[in-house]
Order: sequence, then structure tokens, then C-alpha cells
Amino acid sequence: MKKRTKLPTILSLFAALFLVLGACSNSDDKSKEEKEENENKEHSEMDMNHSSSGDVPEGLKAAENPTYEVGSQAIIESGHMESMKGAEATIVGAFDTTAYAISYTPATGGEKVENHKWIIHEEIKDAGEVTYEPGAEVTVNASHMEGMNGAVAEVESAEKTTVYMVDFTPTTGGEKVKNHKWVTESELSASK
Repeated sequence: MKKRTKLPTILSLFAALFLVLGACSNSDDKSKEEKEENENKEHSEMDMNHSSSGDVPEGLKAAENPTYEVGSQAIIESGHMESMKGAEATIVGAFDTTAYAISYTPATGGEKVENHKWIIHEEIKDAGEVTYEPGAEVTVNASHMEGMNGAVAEVESAEKTTVYMVDFTPTTGGEKVKNHKWVTESELSASK
């Protein structure tokens, strides 16, 4: 009889042990997911060259009558980066072109970048006059992010618009970003 009473006790201990180990495993999975999300956020923040030299691609034409004139102020309504949305920007360039959202695997390797906004028509290698349609494969000739230049990308969307190069101070603080490329007209609003 004594042996029979020990068996249920041992089984109960094993069941409790599995429950504890299972709970630890689930919390490890959650920690791993949170860590990956934070790394992705850091990746997008670190790899983007927030500031640029201000050089523009050959053939890019200045906008004749932009909504936001060079030297004026506007509020950035887009969230390409966390520190950008809501920032007051100074317009340093306005150009009429086609802006593309693209997905690509960095030429230097690493995870695929989904729906990057924006590159412009003049930043596509051997671009002709015709606007690329969603699904088209293009080679990027821009260095907004590490590994972007030379990458083969898929066009996600295309928008004929005025694009702006802007200076702004991140809403999270830090150094002023100079000559950031690109913000589309629909991503700006009048400064108050």
C-alpha cells in the first residue's frame, strides 16, 4: 500500500514540474519577442542616415510652386522614425518627382526592410521616364540606410508628388537632423 500512495505523489510532482517549466518557457518566448521588437526598432533608428549632405540626384528638378516654400516651417505628420512625427521642420528643398515605397533586402545582408518610405524616381538606377508600378523590381541608387545602395527592391507604391528635404530636431531630443530625405507633401502640415 505504501508504494501506491507514493506513485500519485510522484506523478503530482512531475506534473507541477512540467507546469513550472512550461511557464518559464512561455515567459522566455515573450522576452525573446520583446527583445526582437526592440532590436528591430533600434535597427531602423540606427541604420537610417538621418542627416545628409544635401546633394540631390542628377536630373531632379526644383518644384516651381511648392505648398511649403524653401525656408518655411511645417509640422511633420509622418512616422518614418519615432522621433520625427510631430517635429517642426524647416524646408530646405522642394522637388517635383515620383516617390516610391519599397521593400528590399540590404545589399550588405540582413533582414528584409519592408515598405521603406521614400526613395524617389531619380534614385533608381537607370530609371527612364516611365513611373514604376507596384511589383516592379528596381535597383536602388541611394544611401538613406546602410545596405540600401545597390539593393534590388520591389516597388510597393508610387506617388507623383512634391518631396521635401527638411531640417528638424527629433521630438525625443538630440542633435538636429539636417537635409533629411524625403518627406512627401501629404506628410506635412502647416506650422501653427
